[in-house]
Amino acid sequence: MPDAKTEALEIIRAQQPLIASLATVAEDGRPWVRYVVPNVSDDLSMIVATSLRSRKVSHIRGNPEVHLTCGSTDMSKPGNYLQIEARAEVITDPAARKAHWSEGLSNYFQGPDDPNYVLLSITPYRIEIFGMTDMNTQVWEA
Repeated sequence: MPDAKTEALEIIRAQQPLIASLATVAEDGRPWVRYVVPNVSDDLSMIVATSLRSRKVSHIRGNPEVHLTCGSTDMSKPGNYLQIEARAEVITDPAARKAHWSEGLSNYFQGPDDPNYVLLSITPYRIEIFGMTDMNTQVWEA
């Protein structure tokens, strides 16, 4: 059996593009969940493109603790899924925005210099891998 980090990366790589549910904490302390499409690096760090005016940016600036869920999307073919505890940061650096720009983002932004285009840098510190077929859980911690 692969180690937990390798297993998490295999689950992520099998779901391309990866669609994850991202939970943030609103100003009133309540959770708010939405779909995101993160780019995931081999060290499990993630980048998400978003709007500076989005609710998630406001939430993260108030509380950087986030939670993501991703993995198996077809209940007729159960697979493993991930519960990811992480901290997020809003990135406005022009060089980082240019480095992560893709043409698909032109549907939402005027270009990498669009002042409304920002990035979320998400750094996981704990990932639970839940096995749908064997009902076992592996844990990876940073």
